[in-house]
Amino acid sequence: RNDGNSIGGVIQLVAKNVPPGWGEPVFHKLDAMLAMAMISIGAVKGIEFGAGFGAAQMTGSEHNDQITPNGFDSNNAGGILGGISNGDSIIMQMAIKPTPSISISQATIDTNGNPEMITIKGRHDPCICSRICPVAEAMAAIVLADAFLLNKRQVLQ
Repeated sequence: RNDGNSIGGVIQLVAKNVPPGWGEPVFHKLDAMLAMAMISIGAVKGIEFGAGFGAAQMTGSEHNDQITPNGFDSNNAGGILGGISNGDSIIMQMAIKPTPSISISQATIDTNGNPEMITIKGRHDPCICSRICPVAEAMAAIVLADAFLLNKRQVLQ
């Protein structure tokens, strides 16, 4: 804050006690619906579930969530397998960009395309990660409520 700049960060959201069976295997995958909701939030620039991008560095035997009588040995899938919740906690991490409103002068152009400098004045948050958390929780709650209703409809048919 003192140097007039901003920073981004990574936030984690964990949805506990989501029953197995929510979501669909192709067009309404639960992770796809959650990802769409999260990426719709203004500063979110990336999302991963479970091991996420770290899975690219794993072998199949390291990444596979082996099931036991007590549940899964790991949660590398982040609680969703094949687009369907598996009963484990759904774990998402989101990359949040730095806020562009900083008090350091920056180059821009005017409405005629001529270069000029701009300095934004006022109070601006140096990091908005803590402000994104309740928004992400609300978006996840909406998606999970929708998944609950879709699952309930299918059970009733």
